[in-house]
Parts: sequence; C-alpha cells; structure tokens
Amino acid sequence: MEAGGERFPKQRQVLILFLLLGVALAGWESRRYFVMEETESGSFVANLAKDLGLGVGELAAREARVVSEDNEPWLQLDLQTGELILSEKLDREEMCGPTDPCVMHFQVLLKKPLGVFRAELLVRDINDHSPEFPEKEMTLKILETSPPGTVFPLKTAQDLDVGNNNIQNYNISHNSCFHVSTRNWGDGRKYPELVLDKELDREEQAELRLTLTALDGGSPPRSGTAQVRILVLDVNDNAPEFAQTHYQVQVPENSPVGTLVVKVSARDLDTGTNGEISYSLFYSSQEISTTFELSSISGEVRLIKKLDFETISSYELYIDASDGGGLSGKCSVSIEVMDVNDNSPELTISSLTSPIPENSPETEVALFRIRDRDSGDNGRMTCSIQDDLPFLLKPSAENFYTLVTNGALDRESKAQYNITITVTDMGTPRLKTQHNITVLVSDVNDNAPAFTQTSYTLSVRENNSPALHIGTVRATDRDAGANAQVTYSLLPPLDAHVPLASLVSINPDNGHLFALRSLDYEALRAFEFRVGAADRGSPALSSQALVRVLVADDNDNAPFVLYPLQNASAPCTELVPRAAEAGYLVTKVVAVDGDSGQNAWLSFQLLKATEPGLFGVWAHNGEVRTARLLSERDAAKHRLVVLVKDNGEPPLSASVTLHVLLVDGFSQPYLPAPEAEAADAAPAAPLTVYLVVALASVSSLFLFSVLVFVAVRLCRRGGAASVGRCSVPEGPFPGHLVDVSGTGTLSQSYQYEVCLTGGSGSNEFKFLKPVFHNILESDLGRKSEGSSTFQNS
Repeated sequence: MEAGGERFPKQRQVLILFLLLGVALAGWESRRYFVMEETESGSFVANLAKDLGLGVGELAAREARVVSEDNEPWLQLDLQTGELILSEKLDREEMCGPTDPCVMHFQVLLKKPLGVFRAELLVRDINDHSPEFPEKEMTLKILETSPPGTVFPLKTAQDLDVGNNNIQNYNISHNSCFHVSTRNWGDGRKYPELVLDKELDREEQAELRLTLTALDGGSPPRSGTAQVRILVLDVNDNAPEFAQTHYQVQVPENSPVGTLVVKVSARDLDTGTNGEISYSLFYSSQEISTTFELSSISGEVRLIKKLDFETISSYELYIDASDGGGLSGKCSVSIEVMDVNDNSPELTISSLTSPIPENSPETEVALFRIRDRDSGDNGRMTCSIQDDLPFLLKPSAENFYTLVTNGALDRESKAQYNITITVTDMGTPRLKTQHNITVLVSDVNDNAPAFTQTSYTLSVRENNSPALHIGTVRATDRDAGANAQVTYSLLPPLDAHVPLASLVSINPDNGHLFALRSLDYEALRAFEFRVGAADRGSPALSSQALVRVLVADDNDNAPFVLYPLQNASAPCTELVPRAAEAGYLVTKVVAVDGDSGQNAWLSFQLLKATEPGLFGVWAHNGEVRTARLLSERDAAKHRLVVLVKDNGEPPLSASVTLHVLLVDGFSQPYLPAPEAEAADAAPAAPLTVYLVVALASVSSLFLFSVLVFVAVRLCRRGGAASVGRCSVPEGPFPGHLVDVSGTGTLSQSYQYEVCLTGGSGSNEFKFLKPVFHNILESDLGRKSEGSSTFQNS
C-alpha cells in the first residue's frame, strides 16, 4: 500500500505539470495551411522558419521535426531553407473520405529548449470524381389512377467529392408525364424525387423508360446517369405506412457481425399483392451498403461489418416500403455508434538519444507522443516508468513527454538501463501499452588504472639467464574501450645509483617483467623500483606500484680456507708433543664461504691421513685433535688432508693439507718437514732432464755432419765424371747418369754410373755400380766390388 501511495502522487505530479505546460502553450496560435489534393510531391506548402520567427540556421540547430498525428510521412521540413513541402501526392478521398473539411493535424518539434508548434493542413477537394448510381436501372410501379403531383422517390447517386464538387442537381430526359425535383437531406445532401405531371393511362402506354442524370457543381461539371423504368399498374387504394417515420438506435462499436441493429415495420391496408410490402434502401452510400444489410421481407437491419467509432460515429439510413401495387412509404433510421474502450493507447518515439555520456547532468533521453483513439474516459491516459530508475518523465504539449536523466549516471555502476514506459487509459476495462527503451551509458575516462597490489615482491635466483621472466604486475581499469587499455612502464628509480635500465625491463602491453642480465647475489642482494600504468583516455590517467626484487643465493662459491694458508712459500707445520693426551687440539682449520644460508654452512672431514685413526677433525668447527694417545711407534711426520664442504645443492668443497710433526718436547731441535727433504731431492730431477737434452743435441749434430759430408762427396764425383773418367761414345746410346726411383722391389733411391766401351759393336755395358753405396762403403772402410756385363740382344 505504501508503494501504491507513492506512485499515485507521482502520477498526480505528472498530470499537474502537463496541465501547467498545456496552459503555457495554449497561447500559441495554431496555424492552418492549405493545399489542393493531387498536388505533386515536393510542392511548397509554407515557410515555417518565417512563421515561427526563427532563422534557418536555428531550425537545424534545434533539430526541428514535423510529426503528424497519424504518423504518416505526408510532410517534410527542409532544414536548409525552412520550407514545409509535400513528401507525396495527397488524395483527399483516401485521407478523409466523406468528411469535409479534410484537415491533417501536425506538430513541429523543436529542441534545446523543447517547443511544440501546432498546425493544420487543409486538403482542398478538386472535382476528380463523377457521380455514380448504385444501379444502372431502377424500376417504379405507378397506378394509373395516381393524381398529378404524386411524388415517387428515386435512388440517389454517389459522388466521392465534397462541397460544390458533390451532386448539386438531378434532371430527367424530356417527357410529358414526369419531372424531377431535387430535395435536400438534413446533412445537406441532395436526393431526387419523380413528380407526376398528368394522369397515366395503362391502356394507352403501359411502360415508360426515362434517363435520370445526376450533376455535380464542379467546373466543368461531371455527371452520371441511370435508366428509370416505369410500369403503369391498375388501381391500388392504400400506400404502406411505417409505424415510425424516424427510428433512433444506439449500437456498441464492438457488436459482432450479424447483430440486429433495428427492425422497421410498415403496414398496408390492401390485400393480395397490393398488400405485400417489400423493404429497400432508397439512399445507400458506400459506407452504408458495406456495413448494414436490410431484409426486404422482415425489415431487419443487421451488421455485415464491424463498427469502428473512431472511423464513423453515426449513420443515417433511409428505408422505402413498397407494396405490390406500386405505392410506397419511407422512414429514416439514425444509428449512433457507442464508443467502447477497444483501443489501447499508442506510443510513438520521436527521438531517442543513446548512448548517454556518464557524469552528465540532466540529459534528454527520449521524446515521445502518446495517443488513444477512444473518446471520453476511454481516451484519457496516464504515463509512467519504473520507480527504481534514475530517470524522470516530463510532460509537454499535445501529449508529448520527455524522458530525462535524474542526475549524473555512472557507467561503472550500471552500463545499460532497460526502461519500460507504461501508458494506461482510464476506460473500463483499463487498457495499457508498454514500450521498452534500452539506454546505454557511454564511458568517460574517470577511473585511473588500479594495480592489484600496492607493492610486489619478486624473487629471482642469481646467475639467471638474460631476458628471464621474473614476474608480472597487473593493473585494471573500470572504464571501457580505449579508456581501459593499460600501458605499463618503468618509472625513474628511487635510488639513482641503481642501474635500473640495465637490470630489468617491462612489457608495456601485459606487465611482464624481465631480468636483462645475470644477477649476482654477492654483488646485489635486492633492489626496488616503481612501475606505472597509464590508460589511453584523454586526458590519460595513471597510477604506480612499488616492486621489490630479491636475489636468491645460488651455491656458486666454494669454501675458502683462511688458515692454514695454502699459498705460503714455506708450508706451515704443526708441532705435537708425544705426551699429548687424546683430544689434544692440534690446530683449527678456518674457512669461509661467499654464499649465504645453507650454502654457507660448512662441514669438515678428514680426507687423508698418514696414519688413520691418529687424528680426527670435528665436523662443525674444523678443530683437528688427536684421536688417541701417542706412542713411540708413531711416525714423527704426518700429513693430513682436510676437506671443507658447504651445504649447497650441489655442494662445493675445498681441501687443505696439514703437516704435523711429533716431538718429544718443544725443546727438541726442529726437524725438517717431509716437504723440505723433497725440496733437497728436487734438483735430481732437473739433472736427468738436462742429460737427456744434451744427448739428443749431440746425436742431432752428428747426424747433420754426416749428411753434409755425403753431400760434398757427391758433388765431387759428379765433377770428375763429366771431365773424362767415363767417356761418352758417339752412337745411339749416349752416356749419362740414370736416376732410378725405388718403385719396384727397391726400397731406396739409387744412382748408377753407366759407361759404355768406346767403339764396341756389341754395345755391352762396361760396368754398372751404384754410386751411393760405393761412397758409403769407402767412407766406412769397407770395399765391395761387383761388376755386371749385360749383353744387349
């Protein structure tokens, strides 16, 4: 009940505003413009800019529009010239039918501010239709005893034109018995009556044929004709008489087809065929003939088409009752159509603005007009929208309403509104019409990007590969479109000493962070920088977040032994008295690790010992202690190798060598360490090397000398042979030195001296001896002779 109580005051406020605005606009004079029907489209009607007192540019600025009540596009407004012109050819008969005058109501809508200019367009009739009779021939039965002056009704013609262009007169073809009298109905329409001028004689002429002509008042006039057949009958004493000369009935417009409207009744005192009555409509327009049906026998008038109060609200029927003897009577029937609430309200949107920018003050969303074709309470209407929406309805003139925003809208809260406009009439039962409007809210860049966290902590392990993805920052923007597209960037570093540009980079599209180079935990354990997120709105909005990068330690440093020193020129020797008890502290290995955490946790163990079991190393502190009592049998010199290992994965290690000397007491002279003795024996090794090098040098020198000596001897032997020791005979075989390669079974290259005996006809060899072997044999003191004689076959 409370919700209903709130709704009715709102409706009363809307009605009061509507009445006040209607009173304010009542002073506007409604103008009437004229146009002839059948005028071509594009024809000039009026200069609206001049009539409204506005400039041509102001019409366009105020978005002037022409709206007709029937929503028919008959007129259009040229915003460039301010002229009202026809958008199509008008047919008055199609627009208004028999209604005269034919008036089309329209409004001119103006915005910024809202204004409604009311006007009318009167469509004037032209004589473009000729009269037409419903029948081409009509028959009258007239008694031969009818006195002169007797009137006989004739059926009327129809003309779709109105005014003077409608039927103005009737005449009949020339004859000596009848003339036509033109009469007027109460609504101004004219009908013909046939008047008898002299008595008829059936025996002289039993039938007459006349031509009835209907003339309109146009210029030039148009006409239509029908044939009148007159049958002369014998005497009929009594004419039919109606019980009422005028019937008046009311019929609801929603009456079904076949409904009995009225029953007329006439009686005739004659008998036989002269007393048989037949009913007919002696004036029937097109609307009447297509809506009502008259029974010629019973006189019942029934509906043959549904009525529409909004189209025609009343009808006039003229009924003729004729007997068999040719006499007739007439009556009229007035039918009033009663309005029922059978038309739902109509809503026509004239303009709609969507989308609407958010954060805007009161903004016009839509301009619409409501209409109900019913009358009285059935045509009164109320208009409303939902109560939970940030919109208001403001009434205007001529049933126009404006839908406006009730304050600024926020797209991020709601980007779309579905508004239902409900129009309800006041009839019984109430009818309503609902129209849905979808209003979109467009985005304005009023929200800066927001990071999902105000600060980010990222971790990356040292010795990473360059361009490693180390993390992602993300920002969201509640706006839409380009206003929500976020671009990421690195802001100037907080610490100017941090080379941020060489450490990290950011993908501007998705906020991915990358390490540009390999990081070293021991050099840089952590660093901070700021990232920014900016949208692409105008102007752009931005925000920032803090990113802290922690470099995680990797086990990349082996333990380093501080004591005992390993790079000293003389090794360090620890002295242990033989009288030392078990657990005697010999020394302590001190080491460090450049890593941190468990990578720097060091453990010690004895890797090698001269005498296992004599010494031990504590795993956690590196202390070297005796494991048992010393005895005289234990060697005096001991060498210990201690392994230092960290706890990384994988673990790294280092080793250190300790020299321990057992002494009877600290007053005993110092004995050299094993390394000192090894140092004394060290020169023996270089002496052996020197001897090997000297031997190799002497052997090389000896071989070189032999080669030189052989080369010299060869040169000398070559010179002697050329002087004459071997004479070259004239003949087919010149003497020469033959160089034979060891290509056959010879494993070496040999050089032979070939000499032929001079003048020998047998051409036999004198000797064949290898030269190189002779030289070697003479040089080595060994002689070997060999000769061969070859007979050349």
